[in-house]
Amino acid sequence: MNKDRIEGAAKEAKGAVKEAVGKATNSPKTEISGKADKVEGKVQNAYGKAKDAIKH
Repeated sequence: MNKDRIEGAAKEAKGAVKEAVGKATNSPKTEISGKADKVEGKVQNAYGKAKDAIKH
């Protein structure tokens, strides 16, 4: 597991929390920001997985 996968998973978790807070507080801006963080985390995680696959 490399740095990109760890950071990606953290961003996904942060985004999920932000999205839930946005829904709970009825804040579309926070909810959308959380969704964007989740997508960014998924992309970074996939990049890390690809790097791992290339190494092995």
